[in-house]
Amino acid sequence: MGELLRDHRRRVRLSQLGLALEAGVSSRHLSFVETGRTRPSREMILKLADHLDVPLRERNHLLLAGGYAPAYPEYSLRSPEMSPVRKALRQILTGHEPYPALTVDRLYTIIDHNDTAQTLLASGVSPRLLEPPVNTLRVSLHPDGFAPRIANLGEWRAHLLGRLRRQVKLTGAPDLAELYAELCALPCDQEEPEVELPGPGDVVVPLRLRHEGRELAFFSTLAVIGTPLDVTAAEILVESFFPADRDTAAFLQRHSPTLR
Repeated sequence: MGELLRDHRRRVRLSQLGLALEAGVSSRHLSFVETGRTRPSREMILKLADHLDVPLRERNHLLLAGGYAPAYPEYSLRSPEMSPVRKALRQILTGHEPYPALTVDRLYTIIDHNDTAQTLLASGVSPRLLEPPVNTLRVSLHPDGFAPRIANLGEWRAHLLGRLRRQVKLTGAPDLAELYAELCALPCDQEEPEVELPGPGDVVVPLRLRHEGRELAFFSTLAVIGTPLDVTAAEILVESFFPADRDTAAFLQRHSPTLR
C-alpha cells in the first residue's frame, strides 16, 4: 500500500512534507506508511487518497493493498441502482440534438450516443471498428475510421493523445498506457504540433470533419458526474460537440433531427 501511495503522491508532484501538511499528519508517520513500517487505518488511507485526489477505482486498490475492503461500489450501468444515472445521461444526449454527443467510460469505450453521433459514426467508418466495444479514440485516429476525413488530423491527433498522456501520467493505469501506445503507433500524414498554440482568433482546438462534400467544424466540451460515490459513475465522461462556425450550425439545423 505504501508503494502505491508514494506513486500517487509523486504523480501529482507533492512532497512527503507537503502531503503531511495538507492531511494534518506528521511527515514521520507518513514516511512510515510509505515504507511499510506502519499499517495505516482505513480512515487514514481514505484521507490521504482524498488529499491526493486519487480516483475512486485507485482508492479501492489502496484499501485492498492495505488489507481493507473496498469503500466504493462498482455497479453495472444496467443495474437498478444506476437507473437515475442512465436516465440523466440519456436526457443529456437527446437534449443536445441536433449536435453530436456521446458518453464513454474510462477507456473511452462508447456507452451511448445520440442520433447525430450515430450517423457520423456510420459514415465512412469500417464496420470492424464499430463492433462492440467501440473505442471513440480508436475510431477517431484509425486510418479506417475518421482519420482520412479529419482535415486537421495532426492538430486533432496531438490534442487527443496529449489528453490521454496526461491521464496515463496521473493514474498510472496500465490499460490506459496500452491504449496510448496503440494510438501512437497509428499512422498520420500530417505534422503534429508538440505544443498547442492558438492561431489568429482561435479560442479552442477544432475538429474539422469532412462530411458529404463539406467541412464541418466542431469544438467539444467534457462533463462528469459531479458527486460520484460509485466507481462506474465516477468514470463516465460526457463529450458534447458544438458547431464552431455558422455553416456547421446551419447544416446540422437543416438536417435535424438526424443527418442524412
